[in-house]
Amino acid sequence: MHYAHKSAISRDEAETLALSALRFLASDPALWSRFEALTGVDAASVRRLAAEPDFLAGVLEFLLQHESALLVFCAHEDIAPERPARAHRLLSGGAYGA
Repeated sequence: MHYAHKSAISRDEAETLALSALRFLASDPALWSRFEALTGVDAASVRRLAAEPDFLAGVLEFLLQHESALLVFCAHEDIAPERPARAHRLLSGGAYGA
């Protein structure tokens, strides 16, 4: 597997990655059901919430807590498993993509 590797991540890249993660979750009925149950977010609210950095950080946090899903997502996106963690930190108010 060859990962597209970059150490830093921009805010735009972090948001794009989180939106990809959201689509990934929505494509798996079992994961989506768990996401809805844990967050209280329903499909009708997602479009509005998807523009919120806190929500996007929550999407990545959910994925980071489910290692098997995280690894499948990273393989699908051809990214290193550390990249979603960097995006999560940035969207959560952490250092610039560090």
